[in-house]
Amino acid sequence: MSRLTVETLLRAYAVGLFPMAERRDDTQLYWIDPEKRGILPLDRFRIPRRLRRTVRSERFDIRCDTAFEAVMRGCAAPAHGRSETWINTQIVELYTELFEMGRAHTVEAWLGDELVGGLYGVSLGGAFFGESMFSIVTDASKVALVHLVARLKKGGYRLLDTQFVTRHLSQFGAVEIPRVGYRHVLAAALDVNAVFYRNLGEDDLASFLQSTIQTS
Repeated sequence: MSRLTVETLLRAYAVGLFPMAERRDDTQLYWIDPEKRGILPLDRFRIPRRLRRTVRSERFDIRCDTAFEAVMRGCAAPAHGRSETWINTQIVELYTELFEMGRAHTVEAWLGDELVGGLYGVSLGGAFFGESMFSIVTDASKVALVHLVARLKKGGYRLLDTQFVTRHLSQFGAVEIPRVGYRHVLAAALDVNAVFYRNLGEDDLASFLQSTIQTS
């Protein structure tokens, strides 16, 4: 694949494609179009009871869009059980450019002045494409995900695309749907003019938590 532009990248997302590199030092990107796509239905989002208590405790200071590249670097860093990453230099540059255009966002978990977890993704219409998350403190990325979903629901989003379903995501209700079905869901979401709320009031978060499914 030749070097991408952000315009091409956004067109690709609109038809269900996303890019990945094989390794951090790989200069090539490849289009991915899974036969089964992971999504997290926003109206069936589940929160484990212990995590719900952590969210309510306000242990983490949650911020949005204050450290975009740092979140990407955190997602690309080696972690337990993962020595390699699909996030190469070109991906960092492209998504940082999307962020500067207002098309990509982060939800960040901070402890004091230290960024300890977070996630980033692409926003297009009423679809949010979750790209990656990281955590160096227990539950940091999970709390960031809860805050992301709260913002997406408040902003009128219709689709949270997780690309694939992992054990980590399945506890929140993530499911796989066939490629054809995904494209129908995506097309409907793209027709929606959603808003990404960087700031969320205490009442908004409390109402969201009350509306979600609690698991053990």
